[in-house]
Amino acid sequence: MKKVILVTTIILIIILLGAFGINFYVKASTKKQIIKDGDYTNLNDVDCIIILGAGIWGDKPSHMLEDRLLQGISLYEKGVSKKIIMSGDHGRVDYDEVNLMKNFAIERGIPSEDIFMDHAGFSSYDSVYRAKEIFGAKKIVIVTQEYHLYRALYIANQLGLEAYGVTADPRKYAGQTYRELREILARDKDFFKCIVKPKPTYLGETIPVNGNGNITNDK
Repeated sequence: MKKVILVTTIILIIILLGAFGINFYVKASTKKQIIKDGDYTNLNDVDCIIILGAGIWGDKPSHMLEDRLLQGISLYEKGVSKKIIMSGDHGRVDYDEVNLMKNFAIERGIPSEDIFMDHAGFSSYDSVYRAKEIFGAKKIVIVTQEYHLYRALYIANQLGLEAYGVTADPRKYAGQTYRELREILARDKDFFKCIVKPKPTYLGETIPVNGNGNITNDK
């Protein structure tokens, strides 16, 4: 029994060390790609700004999504890129992140033709993969909260994109401690996923991001 307990303990320690080691590597390898203090001077020829979806509350974005949208809109207005991809979950008729995201931006003065909707951005991996394969993006700026940004940038790196990240953290969010812990497992999962590089849930015909975003409208 003592040997079983010892072996089990050793295995658990190895698993934990591996999990935290991968987590550290994902964060360390992407840290320099996060743009701080509004320093966009080195960014040029960016194909698009990608705003990653989050929860919605009926016809309103969650606080996290609202902050991502406001930051992405600000980057567009500052000339970081002329195109925005709203990538989120629209897998059901009664749940539609991307149209809400696009309408939010239009109401704040962003032209509809400059906003593309990725209706099948069901995960960070799917969003980044589709940005490259469907929308033809090569150089991107990703907007999300910092804890999430490391993983999104790591995925982009592994898929061969030139990627930078801008954080959207103007306030504290309820449940953030749980989110941070869960993200460790998510980083580990996507680390291995990027080794295999499976196709996302959906692909489809190409929609060049340098064109007219209205082609992605479904309403």
